[in-house]
Amino acid sequence: MAKFTADDKLSAALRYLDGTESYESIATTLGTTESVVRNWVKQYEHNGVEAFRKSYTSYSAQFKLDVLNYMNHFGTSPNETAAIFQITSPALIRKWRIQFHSLGIDALQSKKKGRPTMKKETKKGIPVEGSVEALREEVERLRMENAYPKKVECLSSKQGKITKQDKAQVVFELRTEFPVKALLKFAGIPRSTYYYYVKMNNRPDKHAELKAVIQVIYHEHKGRYGYRRITHELRILGYLVNHKKVQRLMNKLGLKSIVRMKKYRSYKGKVGKTAPNLLNRDFHAEKPNEKWVTDITEFKLFGEKLYLSPMLDLYNGEIIAYTVDTRPRYSLVSKMLEQACRRLTATDRLMIHSDQGWHYQMNQYRQVLKDNNITQSMSRKGNCYDNAVMESFFGTLKSEFLYTQEFESVEQFKRELAKYIDYYNNKRIKTKLKGLSPVQYRTQTLRTA
Repeated sequence: MAKFTADDKLSAALRYLDGTESYESIATTLGTTESVVRNWVKQYEHNGVEAFRKSYTSYSAQFKLDVLNYMNHFGTSPNETAAIFQITSPALIRKWRIQFHSLGIDALQSKKKGRPTMKKETKKGIPVEGSVEALREEVERLRMENAYPKKVECLSSKQGKITKQDKAQVVFELRTEFPVKALLKFAGIPRSTYYYYVKMNNRPDKHAELKAVIQVIYHEHKGRYGYRRITHELRILGYLVNHKKVQRLMNKLGLKSIVRMKKYRSYKGKVGKTAPNLLNRDFHAEKPNEKWVTDITEFKLFGEKLYLSPMLDLYNGEIIAYTVDTRPRYSLVSKMLEQACRRLTATDRLMIHSDQGWHYQMNQYRQVLKDNNITQSMSRKGNCYDNAVMESFFGTLKSEFLYTQEFESVEQFKRELAKYIDYYNNKRIKTKLKGLSPVQYRTQTLRTA
């Protein structure tokens, strides 16, 4: 970005205040951004012409603290605060805020520039063999040789392998008992390596804020989100972060999405008529109410079994309807189908896909499909991949809902299930839906159609 003189900044501020030009037009003519021009205007409004005179002031710790307190008390942004206090760059205030939150007021103390002077060590005379001084040095050496391996064993980050970082940490912990020079020689690491790791350990974690937000999102969704969905949530919140970094940080924090389990199988052989596999694993739908899939899954609660029968729209993964019963009777499917068909319009041409469970082979079931002009499709025998989307939903449901909560009764379970399905449809984002929930995606599509 080009450098601008005080006259350039003053001219830009006056042009805007004249009321004839916008931030955007001024920024375009100068080859900069709107936010930069806006900042110049604020600086001029608060401090006049003096705002653009360069200052090489070294800010004291108390001044920095006053600035942070002012910003916290009045809720001003770093840009506005910089304009009020005539600070050269808002980035300085952001830096002070991070330093203060990480290390306290000591971090705001100004440091002397340049490299610290190194005093040359004066050579000491070599003690005579057998003398008291020689014996003392020998005792210290033996103490160090005894203490060092014990510390290394305790701090070793990898079993059977000791890293340079481990050695540097041991030297750092023993520095008050023995000379650092002797410890480094015994450890076999360069002085520069030691101070590099010391500096790294004292440095504030640059990902501290991001880690905190990741943890909030993870726990808000009760461990249901993996790194991909958390990445989408972060981008919605304004964090431009790569999914690989999110995955790496989640591994460091020990955050993982919950494991899934298998579902109930309703196949009991041929009890009616089966339909061909018309879906043929083509899980893409161009519009709502074009392709639906259904199946049954089982829950074990309080020594009893509960059965869930949902209908899912392949267009956006939305749960159209569902029923719950204590037995996998035919009414479990028939009532759900009745609810789902209320969503259909006269122009819809729908296909419903299921496995070869006995419910879907019944004459009553096939007659309802025929009455509503619905085409029936079935998976091949014993092939779960033909209905993979429904299998995936059941895995998600159990891992995100069933295994993350404790229930006091069946009635409470049903209430919480209703809440989860509402959450799944309306709030839970999907990566393949461009970071939107199923209902948001359907609504957005219908709005733009």
